[in-house]
Amino acid sequence: MTNPTELLRSRYGEVPFNHEIDWNDSLETLIAHRSVRSYLSDPLPPGTLEWLVAAAQSAPSSANMQTWSVVAVEDQERKAELCRLANNQVWINQAPVFFVWLADLGRLAHVALSRGLTPVALDYVELLVKAIVDASVAAQNAIVAAESVGLGTVYIGALRKSTQEVATLLNLPPFVFPVFGLCVGYPNPEAQPVVKPRLPQPAVFHRETYKLAEQDEAITHYNDIMKEFYTEQKMNVAGDWSQHSAERIATLDYLKGCKDLRETLNNFGFKLL
Repeated sequence: MTNPTELLRSRYGEVPFNHEIDWNDSLETLIAHRSVRSYLSDPLPPGTLEWLVAAAQSAPSSANMQTWSVVAVEDQERKAELCRLANNQVWINQAPVFFVWLADLGRLAHVALSRGLTPVALDYVELLVKAIVDASVAAQNAIVAAESVGLGTVYIGALRKSTQEVATLLNLPPFVFPVFGLCVGYPNPEAQPVVKPRLPQPAVFHRETYKLAEQDEAITHYNDIMKEFYTEQKMNVAGDWSQHSAERIATLDYLKGCKDLRETLNNFGFKLL
Protein backbone atom coordinates (compact mmCIF):
# COMPACT_ATOMS: atom_id res chain seq x y z
CA MET A 1 0.00 0.00 0.00
CA THR A 2 1.29 3.45 -0.97
CA ASN A 3 2.32 5.88 1.76
CA PRO A 4 -0.60 8.39 2.17
CA THR A 5 1.86 11.21 2.84
CA GLU A 6 3.48 10.70 -0.55
CA LEU A 7 0.12 10.43 -2.31
CA LEU A 8 -1.11 13.68 -0.78
CA ARG A 9 2.14 15.40 -1.70
CA SER A 10 1.66 14.24 -5.30
CA ARG A 11 -1.96 15.35 -5.38
CA TYR A 12 -1.39 18.81 -3.89
CA GLY A 13 2.32 19.45 -4.32
CA GLU A 14 2.54 19.44 -0.51
CA VAL A 15 0.92 17.75 2.49
CA PRO A 16 -1.87 20.25 3.22
CA PHE A 17 -3.71 18.74 6.17
CA ASN A 18 -3.52 16.17 8.95
CA HIS A 19 -4.02 12.83 7.24
CA GLU A 20 -3.99 10.59 10.30
CA ILE A 21 -7.07 8.55 9.44
CA ASP A 22 -7.64 4.86 8.82
CA TRP A 23 -6.03 4.56 5.38
CA ASN A 24 -7.48 1.93 3.05
CA ASP A 25 -7.36 0.63 -0.51
CA SER A 26 -10.41 2.63 -1.63
CA LEU A 27 -8.84 5.95 -0.61
CA GLU A 28 -5.59 4.97 -2.26
CA THR A 29 -7.33 4.15 -5.55
CA LEU A 30 -9.20 7.46 -5.57
CA ILE A 31 -6.33 9.74 -4.62
CA ALA A 32 -3.80 7.99 -6.83
CA HIS A 33 -5.94 8.53 -9.95
CA ARG A 34 -4.14 9.69 -13.07
CA SER A 35 -5.20 9.92 -16.71
CA VAL A 36 -3.55 7.20 -18.82
CA ARG A 37 -2.72 8.07 -22.42
CA SER A 38 -0.63 5.06 -23.42
CA TYR A 39 -1.98 1.50 -23.35
CA LEU A 40 -0.90 -2.06 -23.99
CA SER A 41 -2.96 -3.90 -26.60
CA ASP A 42 -3.68 -6.76 -24.18
CA PRO A 43 -7.39 -7.70 -24.13
CA LEU A 44 -9.32 -7.48 -20.89
CA PRO A 45 -10.24 -10.72 -19.10
CA PRO A 46 -13.73 -12.09 -19.85
CA GLY A 47 -16.36 -10.54 -17.59
CA THR A 48 -14.38 -7.34 -16.96
CA LEU A 49 -16.78 -5.09 -18.87
CA GLU A 50 -19.76 -6.57 -17.09
CA TRP A 51 -18.16 -5.88 -13.70
CA LEU A 52 -17.37 -2.30 -14.70
CA VAL A 53 -20.97 -1.76 -15.80
CA ALA A 54 -22.19 -3.31 -12.54
CA ALA A 55 -20.05 -0.76 -10.66
CA ALA A 56 -21.49 2.01 -12.83
CA GLN A 57 -25.03 0.85 -12.14
CA SER A 58 -24.29 0.92 -8.43
CA ALA A 59 -23.91 4.71 -8.56
CA PRO A 60 -26.79 6.91 -7.38
CA SER A 61 -29.47 7.72 -9.94
CA SER A 62 -31.91 10.63 -9.71
CA ALA A 63 -35.41 9.29 -8.89
CA ASN A 64 -34.09 5.85 -9.98
CA MET A 65 -34.90 6.79 -13.58
CA GLN A 66 -31.44 5.54 -14.62
CA THR A 67 -31.14 7.98 -17.49
CA TRP A 68 -27.82 6.80 -18.92
CA SER A 69 -26.43 4.06 -21.10
CA VAL A 70 -22.97 3.12 -22.34
CA VAL A 71 -21.68 1.61 -25.58
CA ALA A 72 -18.51 -0.48 -25.38
CA VAL A 73 -16.56 -0.28 -28.65
CA GLU A 74 -13.96 -2.98 -29.26
CA ASP A 75 -14.05 -3.21 -33.05
CA GLN A 76 -10.81 -1.69 -34.32
CA GLU A 77 -12.35 0.02 -37.34
CA ARG A 78 -15.10 1.62 -35.29
CA LYS A 79 -12.55 2.73 -32.67
CA ALA A 80 -10.43 4.22 -35.45
CA GLU A 81 -13.39 6.25 -36.66
CA LEU A 82 -14.14 7.46 -33.11
CA CYS A 83 -10.47 8.35 -32.78
CA ARG A 84 -10.72 10.47 -35.92
CA LEU A 85 -13.86 12.19 -34.62
CA ALA A 86 -12.14 12.96 -31.29
CA ASN A 87 -9.17 14.93 -32.67
CA ASN A 88 -7.11 11.80 -33.45
CA GLN A 89 -6.24 11.01 -29.83
CA VAL A 90 -4.21 7.87 -30.52
CA TRP A 91 -4.86 6.27 -27.13
CA ILE A 92 -8.43 5.59 -28.31
CA ASN A 93 -6.95 3.16 -30.85
CA GLN A 94 -4.50 1.72 -28.33
CA ALA A 95 -6.97 0.89 -25.57
CA PRO A 96 -8.73 -2.47 -26.06
CA VAL A 97 -12.08 -0.92 -25.07
CA PHE A 98 -13.54 2.51 -25.69
CA PHE A 99 -16.71 3.35 -23.75
CA VAL A 100 -19.11 6.01 -25.03
CA TRP A 101 -21.25 7.26 -22.16
CA LEU A 102 -24.72 8.48 -23.07
CA ALA A 103 -27.30 10.76 -21.52
CA ASP A 104 -30.18 8.44 -22.35
CA LEU A 105 -33.72 9.80 -22.23
CA GLY A 106 -34.68 7.76 -25.28
CA ARG A 107 -35.39 4.72 -23.11
CA LEU A 108 -37.86 6.66 -20.95
CA ALA A 109 -39.50 8.17 -24.03
CA HIS A 110 -39.96 4.65 -25.42
CA VAL A 111 -41.40 3.37 -22.12
CA ALA A 112 -43.80 6.31 -21.81
CA LEU A 113 -45.07 6.01 -25.37
CA SER A 114 -45.55 2.26 -24.95
CA ARG A 115 -47.85 3.08 -22.00
CA GLY A 116 -49.83 5.60 -24.01
CA LEU A 117 -48.23 8.61 -22.31
CA THR A 118 -46.67 11.65 -23.97
CA PRO A 119 -43.21 12.44 -22.52
CA VAL A 120 -43.72 16.22 -22.44
CA ALA A 121 -41.19 16.70 -19.61
CA LEU A 122 -38.39 15.66 -21.97
CA ASP A 123 -38.69 19.09 -23.60
CA TYR A 124 -37.25 20.70 -20.47
CA VAL A 125 -33.57 21.15 -19.75
CA GLU A 126 -33.85 19.76 -16.20
CA LEU A 127 -34.21 16.19 -17.39
CA LEU A 128 -31.20 16.51 -19.68
CA VAL A 129 -29.17 17.83 -16.73
CA LYS A 130 -30.30 14.82 -14.68
CA ALA A 131 -29.24 12.47 -17.47
CA ILE A 132 -25.80 14.08 -17.82
CA VAL A 133 -25.29 13.89 -14.04
CA ASP A 134 -26.40 10.25 -14.00
CA ALA A 135 -23.99 9.36 -16.81
CA SER A 136 -21.13 11.20 -15.11
CA VAL A 137 -21.46 9.60 -11.68
CA ALA A 138 -21.92 6.17 -13.31
CA ALA A 139 -18.77 6.61 -15.38
CA GLN A 140 -16.77 7.72 -12.36
CA ASN A 141 -17.84 4.58 -10.50
CA ALA A 142 -16.61 2.53 -13.46
CA ILE A 143 -13.27 4.35 -13.39
CA VAL A 144 -12.72 3.61 -9.71
CA ALA A 145 -13.61 -0.03 -10.31
CA ALA A 146 -11.26 -0.22 -13.30
CA GLU A 147 -8.34 1.33 -11.44
CA SER A 148 -8.90 -0.94 -8.44
CA VAL A 149 -8.01 -3.94 -10.63
CA GLY A 150 -4.97 -2.39 -12.29
CA LEU A 151 -6.57 -0.85 -15.38
CA GLY A 152 -6.02 2.70 -16.59
CA THR A 153 -8.54 5.19 -17.96
CA VAL A 154 -8.86 8.60 -19.54
CA TYR A 155 -11.98 10.62 -20.34
CA ILE A 156 -12.46 11.86 -23.93
CA GLY A 157 -14.64 14.96 -24.05
CA ALA A 158 -13.74 15.75 -27.66
CA LEU A 159 -16.51 13.42 -28.85
CA ARG A 160 -18.93 16.32 -28.31
CA LYS A 161 -17.30 18.13 -31.24
CA SER A 162 -18.66 15.49 -33.62
CA THR A 163 -21.85 14.36 -31.90
CA GLN A 164 -23.93 13.78 -35.03
CA GLU A 165 -21.25 11.60 -36.59
CA VAL A 166 -20.88 9.67 -33.31
CA ALA A 167 -24.66 9.19 -33.16
CA THR A 168 -24.73 7.82 -36.70
CA LEU A 169 -21.78 5.50 -36.05
CA LEU A 170 -23.38 4.10 -32.88
CA ASN A 171 -26.97 4.09 -34.18
CA LEU A 172 -28.24 6.39 -31.43
CA PRO A 173 -32.00 7.15 -31.44
CA PRO A 174 -33.53 10.56 -30.56
CA PHE A 175 -33.10 11.75 -26.96
CA VAL A 176 -29.80 9.83 -26.59
CA PHE A 177 -26.75 12.10 -26.50
CA PRO A 178 -23.04 11.11 -26.34
CA VAL A 179 -21.61 12.97 -23.35
CA PHE A 180 -18.00 11.71 -23.37
CA GLY A 181 -15.82 8.74 -24.13
CA LEU A 182 -13.59 6.68 -21.86
CA CYS A 183 -10.52 4.63 -22.76
CA VAL A 184 -10.02 1.51 -20.64
CA GLY A 185 -7.02 -0.80 -20.73
CA TYR A 186 -3.74 -1.82 -19.17
CA PRO A 187 -1.35 1.13 -18.83
CA ASN A 188 1.87 0.95 -20.79
CA PRO A 189 4.51 0.49 -18.05
CA GLU A 190 7.03 2.43 -20.16
CA ALA A 191 4.85 5.55 -20.20
CA GLN A 192 3.41 5.74 -16.69
CA PRO A 193 1.79 9.13 -16.01
CA VAL A 194 2.29 11.00 -12.77
CA VAL A 195 -0.36 12.33 -10.42
CA LYS A 196 -1.15 15.92 -11.40
CA PRO A 197 -1.52 18.44 -8.55
CA ARG A 198 -4.98 19.89 -7.94
CA LEU A 199 -6.05 23.25 -6.54
CA PRO A 200 -5.51 23.68 -2.79
CA GLN A 201 -8.60 22.86 -0.80
CA PRO A 202 -9.22 26.50 0.29
CA ALA A 203 -10.01 27.23 -3.38
CA VAL A 204 -12.70 24.56 -3.69
CA PHE A 205 -13.78 23.60 -0.16
CA HIS A 206 -16.12 26.06 1.58
CA ARG A 207 -17.77 25.81 4.98
CA GLU A 208 -21.33 27.14 5.35
CA THR A 209 -21.14 29.74 2.55
CA TYR A 210 -19.24 30.26 -0.70
CA LYS A 211 -16.28 32.67 -0.57
CA LEU A 212 -14.80 33.86 -3.85
CA ALA A 213 -12.31 36.57 -2.87
CA GLU A 214 -10.69 34.34 -0.26
CA GLN A 215 -9.58 31.93 -2.99
CA ASP A 216 -6.99 34.33 -4.40
CA GLU A 217 -4.18 33.28 -2.09
CA ALA A 218 -4.79 29.57 -2.76
CA ILE A 219 -4.87 30.13 -6.53
CA THR A 220 -1.62 32.10 -6.44
CA HIS A 221 -0.01 29.29 -4.45
CA TYR A 222 -1.31 26.74 -6.96
CA ASN A 223 0.18 28.69 -9.84
CA ASP A 224 3.59 28.29 -8.20
CA ILE A 225 3.02 24.56 -7.59
CA MET A 226 2.06 23.97 -11.22
CA LYS A 227 5.05 25.89 -12.57
CA GLU A 228 7.28 23.68 -10.44
CA PHE A 229 5.39 20.59 -11.66
CA TYR A 230 5.91 21.58 -15.31
CA THR A 231 9.63 22.05 -14.64
CA GLU A 232 9.99 18.71 -12.84
CA GLN A 233 8.18 16.89 -15.66
CA LYS A 234 10.25 18.70 -18.31
CA MET A 235 7.05 20.03 -19.85
CA ASN A 236 7.59 23.07 -22.04
CA VAL A 237 4.59 25.02 -20.72
CA ALA A 238 4.68 28.81 -20.60
CA GLY A 239 2.70 30.73 -18.02
CA ASP A 240 0.73 29.31 -15.10
CA TRP A 241 -2.63 27.65 -14.43
CA SER A 242 -4.50 30.93 -14.10
CA GLN A 243 -3.15 32.19 -17.41
CA HIS A 244 -3.94 28.95 -19.27
CA SER A 245 -7.45 28.74 -17.85
CA ALA A 246 -8.25 32.42 -18.40
CA GLU A 247 -7.11 32.25 -22.02
CA ARG A 248 -9.41 29.29 -22.65
CA ILE A 249 -12.50 31.31 -21.69
CA ALA A 250 -11.33 34.60 -23.22
CA THR A 251 -12.19 33.52 -26.79
CA LEU A 252 -14.42 30.96 -28.50
CA ASP A 253 -11.44 29.06 -29.92
CA TYR A 254 -11.42 26.56 -27.06
CA LEU A 255 -15.05 25.62 -27.73
CA LYS A 256 -14.36 24.75 -31.38
CA GLY A 257 -17.11 22.37 -32.49
CA CYS A 258 -18.98 22.66 -29.18
CA LYS A 259 -20.02 26.30 -29.40
CA ASP A 260 -23.24 25.33 -31.22
CA LEU A 261 -24.18 22.76 -28.59
CA ARG A 262 -27.73 24.09 -28.15
CA GLU A 263 -28.48 23.57 -31.84
CA THR A 264 -26.85 20.14 -31.70
CA LEU A 265 -29.02 19.13 -28.74
CA ASN A 266 -32.11 20.41 -30.55
CA ASN A 267 -31.21 18.08 -33.42
CA PHE A 268 -31.10 15.19 -30.94
CA GLY A 269 -34.71 15.95 -29.92
CA PHE A 270 -34.07 18.12 -26.86
CA LYS A 271 -36.08 21.37 -26.97
CA LEU A 272 -34.36 22.69 -23.78
CA LEU A 273 -37.31 24.69 -22.48
